[in-house]
Amino acid sequence: MFAVNEDFSAYQKTNLDSLLKYSDTATEAAEQWFELNARTAKAGVAEALKQARALAAAKDVQELTSLQTGFSQANAEKWLGFARAAYGWATETQGEFAKLAEAQIAEINRSLTAALDRAAKSAPTGSEFAFAAIKQAMSATNQALETVSKASKQAGEIADVTVGAAAGVLPARKRPAAA
Repeated sequence: MFAVNEDFSAYQKTNLDSLLKYSDTATEAAEQWFELNARTAKAGVAEALKQARALAAAKDVQELTSLQTGFSQANAEKWLGFARAAYGWATETQGEFAKLAEAQIAEINRSLTAALDRAAKSAPTGSEFAFAAIKQAMSATNQALETVSKASKQAGEIADVTVGAAAGVLPARKRPAAA
């Protein structure tokens, strides 16, 4: 027989470690999202004050119209910069969670395969077929997960190109600073 308690304990430890990694990643992502929004809000307030002062100091309608046109263009560009930064943040965060999920799936497969091997060694004669069927099902599942993962990555790349084309520039994969 194999040690069920040891396997269960290792399984619980692995799950706790995974939960902590997910929690750390989520906390870091939340901090970065907060920082992005705080920087953007601070810069937005400063820019709004600057623009209000400039508008108040306008000497005639033509200058006022010129300032408004310039500010509208500048504000649109800043908003686009924030949108790019938010998209970059979301893309990177999703990528980090995907890496964690892939690592967790690989660890689960490794643990399950090891447990099946230990169980097969102590199983009664004639049960080899059952263990082979389970391993074949695991292999098929892993291939399906790999196919879905590849398709998801390709969809992400297509989305990057599409968003980049819509914005006129390919988005950065790192979180850019906004405002």
